[in-house]
Parts: sequence; C-alpha cells; structure tokens
Amino acid sequence: MSDASLFLAAPPLTVDAVFEHIAAQGFRPAAPTRIGAEVESLVTSAADRRRRLDPESLKAVLAVRDALPRRSRLSFEPGGAVELSSRPAASVAACFADLESDRLRVAAALSAEGYELLGLGLDPVRLPRRVLRTSRYQAMEELFDQDGRAGRWMMSNTASVQVCIDIGDDRPGHRGIADRWELAHRLAPVLIAAFANSPLRRGEPSMWRSTRQHVWAAIDRTRSRPVGEGDPRESWARYALDARVMAVRGPGRWTVPRGLTFRDWINGDYHQAPTLDDLDFHLSTLFPPVRPRGDYLELRMIDAQPGADWIVPVAAVAALFDDPAAAMSARAALEPLWHRATAADLYLRAATAALGDDGIRLAAEACFAAARGAQTDSDTAARLDRFTDEYVARGRTRADDLVVGARRD
Repeated sequence: MSDASLFLAAPPLTVDAVFEHIAAQGFRPAAPTRIGAEVESLVTSAADRRRRLDPESLKAVLAVRDALPRRSRLSFEPGGAVELSSRPAASVAACFADLESDRLRVAAALSAEGYELLGLGLDPVRLPRRVLRTSRYQAMEELFDQDGRAGRWMMSNTASVQVCIDIGDDRPGHRGIADRWELAHRLAPVLIAAFANSPLRRGEPSMWRSTRQHVWAAIDRTRSRPVGEGDPRESWARYALDARVMAVRGPGRWTVPRGLTFRDWINGDYHQAPTLDDLDFHLSTLFPPVRPRGDYLELRMIDAQPGADWIVPVAAVAALFDDPAAAMSARAALEPLWHRATAADLYLRAATAALGDDGIRLAAEACFAAARGAQTDSDTAARLDRFTDEYVARGRTRADDLVVGARRD
C-alpha cells in the first residue's frame, strides 16, 4: 500500500460515530408538505394461479419500465411481485393521479398477456418461491432461514401499501418529528386492523385476518419489530446498531457469522472492519413497521388493497398527520387503546381479530371519522367514505369477506 493510499484511508468506525451518523441520516428535518406511496401487487396468471413470472419475463411483458406516463418507479420483489413508487406529491389527489395512471398502464399490459395484479397482503394459493436471483436476496434468505420459513413467505408471498409522509421539523406540535414519530407508532395497530386483507394461506383461511402481519412478526425480530417510542433519533440509532448484520458484500457468498450485530462488527467481532458504505447497506436491510428514510417516514404495516383502493390508507394517514384537528382527534382516540398495552400485544390483536377487537374498533372509528372530516378532494373523500361505511363502521374488514367467500367455496 502506498503512502498516499494510507493517507486517504478512512479511519475505523466507532460506535459513537456510527450512532451519530444513523441519527443524523435517519432524521433530516423537513416541513410537512408532501405525500407519497409505494404500492405492491402480486402478479398471477388467469390460466394458472400457481405460476410465477420472473422479473426478466415481467419486463418483457410490460415493456413500460422506462415509459410510465407519470414517472412512477417500477421495481420487482423477490417472488415476482411488482412495486410502483410515486414521486413525492403536494396532495393526496396528485399522488393518486400520478401513481394510479401508471398502475393502470401496468395492469393493462399484464392483462393483454393473461396476467393480473392481485391486491392482497398475502398470496392466497402459492407456496413461496424466490424468482429474483441476486446476492442481496440470497443473503437475506439465508439469514431468515436461521429462524424458520417465515422469511421465505415474507420475501416471495407478501404485498403491502406503504405510505410515505414528511418526517417533520424540530418544532413541537403535530408538524414536528417527535410528534409524528409517536403518532405513527400509536396508529400502527389501527392501520393493520382496518386494512387487514390477507386471511388466506394455501387456499384456506388462517387464524389471522392479516396473515401478512403474522409473517412479518415471525422473521428476524432485530430488524422487523417496531423501533419504539422515545427520542426518535436515539431509538433508531440503538435499533440499527443492535440489528443483526444480513450480509457482508464481496465476491462469492455474502454470509456472516450467526447473530453478528452491527455493534459487534464495529467492536471487532468479524475479521473485516465495516465502512460507511457497509453501514448504509445495513440500514437498507432493516424493516420496522415505521422506518425513517431521512426526510420522510415510511409506514409499512398496511396490507395491499385491491385496485385503486390503495389510495384509502394514503388519504387516511395524510389527514391524520397533516390536519391539526384530525391529528388531535386521533391522539385522543388512541390514548385509551395504548393504556397499559404493549406494541406486541396490540399488533397481535390487530392481526388476529382486526376490527373484531372492541378497543381497536373504537379507535379506528374515531380515527376514520377524523380523517373523513379533513378531506378536501371530493373523489378521495368519496373513496374514504365508501371504505369507512362498508368496513370500519360495521366492524368488518376485507379479510372477513374473503373468509366468508372461501368457506362458501
């Protein structure tokens, strides 16, 4: 090694330096002005429900990857599901116009070849099978296999609607980082329950209304459990440091010693010292229900919804975070739900009973009423009204309808 390369070599990472980096990069203050969505959909064949398309075949069928009219980002999940990610939008209506135009184009291209987008949180028929062959997903599969088979189900058979909201600024109140972080965690069980849409597994009803949530709760808990409340930056930095390392990138297999956390890696428990690039890659492999992404929060606990109804959770979340009166009402409604309850308990209740749980149902009714009152776009309001009247007000979910239909068949 030359003297110049020695001079340019980065100093080894320390726990304190990494803590500060994670806290700073995870939360970059931004005044709330935008909304976004990431919509995942399973892809099925009308002729053979068990068939999977690999990403290269999907690209050939779609032929729209670089030609979506509203410039949504198209990507592929390990099991062949597609994801459309909107651009940050100034309103829910603008977000819907952009992403829905592109979703319809993708759906039409697939339909012409005998395929369809399926808006369910869990594949109701197929066993999990990974069709995307990359080093990242190979390492992910190997890590999750250490704890059972749930990781394969998560990677290949689940789909969600992810709502992206601005992270907020450092001022107190509903526009501030701390308040938005807390509300996102408090609201999570209501969103799991109200939008539960994955009760079928291998063609039969499971014991879960959101089997997708059950699957996510069963994978490596160091990277899938809720981060928790308290100071957002400190909580997230501790979470990331204590999460298991999924992979060390390099030639060959990206395997790592079982149980190695990033904190362990910094402290010398692996022969190769980590870099900032390794840290940023590690952060991309963490999947808590509420994930900080710099200037926005990603809410990841919502089952995929059919057709254009992906906009309903987006509209509800946007209203409860950005309308002062709706935010205040939501906080008041959620307070008794969380009294002496833990996140693990509430997530379990939401995934199993959904709106059949009286406490969650009451909180959901109040939150949806607040969200309805904050709508300014008539089309969005109509969609939210229809969903609320058909499901929330009746204490039912789409999952309940699917179970009834499956039992009739």
